[in-house]
Order: sequence, then C-alpha cells, then structure tokens
Amino acid sequence: MISEITKFLTKYDLDVRKSHDARFMDQKCTPDVVCFIADCIINLNPQENEFTVQDVWDMPYFIKNASAIFGKPSPKNKTARHEYDKFIQQPLRMLAYAHVLGIEKRGNVNFYRIADGNILDYIATKERNAYNFLYVYITKVLSDSGILKFFEKFKDSCIKGTVSQQDYTELKERYSRFIIGNTAINGAVEVARIFTKVINVYSAENDIKGTEKGRLSKDIIAFSDLMYNRKNWRDVDKAKSQTRQEAATAEEMKQQEAYDAYQVNKAIKLLHKIQYDSEVRDQYANGEATQIHHIFPKSQFPEIAHYLENLIKLTATQHYTKAHPNNHTQVINKDYQLVCLLAKSQKIQQSLEATGDKYYRKESFIYVINVGLHADLSQNLSFADIRKQLRILYNNVA
Repeated sequence: MISEITKFLTKYDLDVRKSHDARFMDQKCTPDVVCFIADCIINLNPQENEFTVQDVWDMPYFIKNASAIFGKPSPKNKTARHEYDKFIQQPLRMLAYAHVLGIEKRGNVNFYRIADGNILDYIATKERNAYNFLYVYITKVLSDSGILKFFEKFKDSCIKGTVSQQDYTELKERYSRFIIGNTAINGAVEVARIFTKVINVYSAENDIKGTEKGRLSKDIIAFSDLMYNRKNWRDVDKAKSQTRQEAATAEEMKQQEAYDAYQVNKAIKLLHKIQYDSEVRDQYANGEATQIHHIFPKSQFPEIAHYLENLIKLTATQHYTKAHPNNHTQVINKDYQLVCLLAKSQKIQQSLEATGDKYYRKESFIYVINVGLHADLSQNLSFADIRKQLRILYNNVA
C-alpha cells in the first residue's frame, strides 16, 4: 500500500508555496487520531459521499469512542466544543490537502467527500497504517515545497552522531520562516506546535532524534511517541481518601480498557468485512462462518487481543466443538489452535500478496506467535519457515 499511496500522491502538487495553506498538518494529526477519524468516516457511510464536521460530531460511534478512548469530556458537553472542533476538523483538513478527501466551502461550512476510499480505508484500519500514510504524505509535502533538504541534512547529522541542539534549532527556525513567509500563520508558537507533528513522524521513520518539549529529544523518536496524549486531558474526580496519582491511575486503567475494547471490536468488525468463509477448510467448515475466534485467548493475552493476526473466522461448529471443546469457551484445544495458526498463516500470506500490508503484517503475526507461545521466532522467517517452526513448537508442547 505504501507504493500505492506514493503513486497516488505523485498526481498532485502539494507545494505550500503555491497553496499558501499551513494546515497540511496540524496538532491533532497524530496517527491514532487520524486513524480514528478515518474510521468514523467509514462508519458514517455518508449519503451521496458528502459530510461535515457536524455529521461526524453527531455520530453515536464518535460520541461513544472519542470520550472513552481519548479521555475527553462527552462530545455532548458544550464546553468541549472548541477542542472537539479541532479534533475532527484538523485531520479532515489534512486528508483534504492530501486529496484523500474532497473539500468544498459553502458559506462558513466545509463539505467533505471521500475522494479515494481505498486509501481512506487503509488509514482507518490501524494506527500503523495511518503512520505509514503520514510519513509518505509529509515527505511529499516537504519535497514539493523545497524544504525536504533541510530535514535530510538534520537526518544526516543524526546518523553521523554529530547532531546538536544548534542543528535542531536551525531546522526549526528554517521551517518557521518558511511557514510564516508562505501562509497566513504569523506566530512562531503556533508554527512550533505543528512542526512537532511534522519532524517527529519524519524522525520515527528514519530512527533518529526529533523534538521533545521544544528541544532536541534525548532519544530516538519511536512510533509510540507520536500518539495523542490521552492522559490528564482534564483533572479526574477523586475521593478524599485518594491521592491525585491514585485517582489518575484508576481513570487511566478505565480509559485503557475502553481503548482496548474499541480496538478489539474494530478488528472483529474488519475481519467480518474482509473474510466471508471459514479460514479453516476442514470437514467442519460447511455452513455460514459467523464466529470470530481469538487464537490466543483475550483473557490470557490482552496485549494481542486486537491484532487481526490473532483473529480467525470460523463456523459455529468449528468454534464451539473444535476450538473450544464441548462449548467450554474458557478451554482451548491446542491441536486445533495449531490448525488455526497454520490456516491463518496461509491467509495472511495470500492477503499480503494480493493487497500488500493493508490488513496484515508478517511481523505482527510473528509477534502474536511469540507472545502466545512464549517463543522467540525471528522476524526474518519466511511463511514456510513459520509453519515449520509452529509444528516444532507444538510437537515439543505435546
């Protein structure tokens, strides 16, 4: 899909010097927020392919999940309106600049439409996909705008191990002068907030330092560093007997549970969408495949419960008589678990060959195996080697 995104973006000139639009990127355009807003658009299924910020705002799907997984007040809370305006509007404007969405302003309202459903669907599938898109897109904008060379110079200094605060300051000031000189933004503080979202995506992909609290980061920027800050968006209510830290921890745990549930439900819904028949072609595969089975149980392995690579579609017979013997859902048939993993490996391999990494990643499948079986398989294994190692692992268990 990355090559498809690159090919798609080459059709457009994204030069900020010509568009004079600084909103090609913004504060709320983090991988998790962009992924979530794209997911909302897909679920909105806009009539006649046209929608507004208000349409997203009014969605029960958005209301439920924005509050739960990002720790925000309810979208129904009028005092949060300005924050939610940006939370929805900024990713939409970014996607419109990238031509993934079309945009038309009528009066004071922007009307959006889906211009490329395939790329939007890719972005909505998972946060890693949104990150992949953001990197290709940001690099294209910087290149078209003639300033990518300054980021590459910064990268070279990082790779050589000679990067300094002065190198970072020089890049930041160049970017600020460029934006102020070519767009309606005239404040360095606002530019700096957007600069963070640009440089850190670039840095994460190139395994180099970026920015942290307005300065050169001490460490290399990681994918997890790019996510929207879900903590402490507002003070949490606490009992008099609780410390603020204890109250925050309880709130964060509740928020994490909501986020995990959202991700699991999203993965289940996606598998229903892309897979029609049972993925295990045995004598029990006859009939409608209605069941989504966690190969490694959600209760035992919550960290991989939302991985599509850990989910497999089965018939009711396969699910309740083979995967879970005698309908005991807390019991896993180890022999059938191996059958499921082997079948899933075939499906992932076929999907990668047909659609690239839109839905699956081989690396994620290996991670799922390593977590579920407490193994240490190399990320460099071929699918044939993965299947061979699975048989060895299960024979050793037996």
